[in-house]
Amino acid sequence: MKDYNFDVIIIGGGPGGYVCAIRAAQLGLKTACVESRGALGGTCLNVGCIPSKSLLNLSENFHKAKKDFNQQGIEISDIKLNIEKMMSNKDKSVKVLTKGVEFLFKKNKVTYLKGKGLLLSKNDVVVYDNNEKKSYKTKNIVIATGSEVSSLPGIVIDEKNIISSTGALSLNKVPKKLVVIGGGYIGLEMGSVWSRLGAEVNVIEYLDHITPGMDREVSQEFQKILSKQGIKFQLNSKVLSVQDKKNSVLIKFVDNKTLKEEIIEADKVLVSVGRKPYTEGLNLLKNGIKKDEKGRIKVNEKLQTSVDNIYAIGDVIKGPMLAHKAEDEGIAVAEILAGQAGHVNYNVIPGVIYTSPEVATVGKTEEQLKSENKAYKVGKFPFLANSRAKVNNQTEGFVKILADKDTDKVLGVHIIGPHCGDMIAEMALAMEFGASSEDIARTCHAHPTHTEAIKEAALAVDKRPIHF
Repeated sequence: MKDYNFDVIIIGGGPGGYVCAIRAAQLGLKTACVESRGALGGTCLNVGCIPSKSLLNLSENFHKAKKDFNQQGIEISDIKLNIEKMMSNKDKSVKVLTKGVEFLFKKNKVTYLKGKGLLLSKNDVVVYDNNEKKSYKTKNIVIATGSEVSSLPGIVIDEKNIISSTGALSLNKVPKKLVVIGGGYIGLEMGSVWSRLGAEVNVIEYLDHITPGMDREVSQEFQKILSKQGIKFQLNSKVLSVQDKKNSVLIKFVDNKTLKEEIIEADKVLVSVGRKPYTEGLNLLKNGIKKDEKGRIKVNEKLQTSVDNIYAIGDVIKGPMLAHKAEDEGIAVAEILAGQAGHVNYNVIPGVIYTSPEVATVGKTEEQLKSENKAYKVGKFPFLANSRAKVNNQTEGFVKILADKDTDKVLGVHIIGPHCGDMIAEMALAMEFGASSEDIARTCHAHPTHTEAIKEAALAVDKRPIHF
């Protein structure tokens, strides 16, 4: 009989890993979590979604104070930007939250192993911390090591003039000109931050539209709004080279249709072309763990790898690279290990872009439904006709509901507008319970709220909106 130190060891302390560890401990499993960063919370909490939301909020407040308040009767003069204070506020928020996760580990009796973890065998994990090496025996292992920044061939990210999202979160001054390579969620959020703070922002995107995978109508509206805010777009363009000239950066790109080449000069270049699974140095292949063509760990419906007692969750497996998706997978694995029926509904995972206005989506897009030959109905309602949005001067955008033509079941919801990152939760819940658009239309929504736009869009599925 083996003498096990733990029932489960989770390698990685990001949203998937630490949530999995806490839930496993709650279910009575002796649990450890290995993290090499020196702080829990992973990319999301330390250099991703949390600090970026701090800067998005602060930059929006600054922009409103500078541009909007006077028109609304709030007269403020001499608005100044203190970038040092802004960054300090962001860092303080991150520190409080990472310490909060440590406290939750102590509260739930999760052992926190600091260092780099790797697999020695299916039951043995080695943790390297500086020059120290410790081995632990475990019944089960969960790999939750997350992802790292991708780049393009020939472009070296040095976090000086050529930066990733990590560098974009820590600039010590506002660049005069910022070029963003990639028109996805992260690039547009960070571009939005620095645009509001005074930078001239230019986005270069390989495709003919921004936010790949998003409902095309929403994507087009989103681009219109961002263009109105001053962000420029070079779509259908391929970056050929990025040359760092120390005081500036030259970005050479070509139009995919006309083959015309152009050069843009900028102070900083943000490379935001996606992320890739981080599995380096884990000894996966030596232990028989298989990967797919994109370097993601292969798992079955129970999130098991090709080795039955080793599981994988989050950014290292297929699916959207979202913190909440990783969290749900972490809970599912913990419950499976405890003999319960852990499950993730991948059809109802919301996605949000935290710009101003926000963009939120859950379920199928129109393009997906067309490709599946699925008959559907559409209900749309603009925030221009919503009383709360109107009085708050936040009338851009709309709610769009896609419902099955025969059953009326909600198949997808796409919103661009104020506070829709919070509003999408109602629709995710509705879809989780298999609601029809009629169910939503018959649900009383408080007045005056932004969520009334959801009710009206549901009424519009049946062509009977009240206020539009």
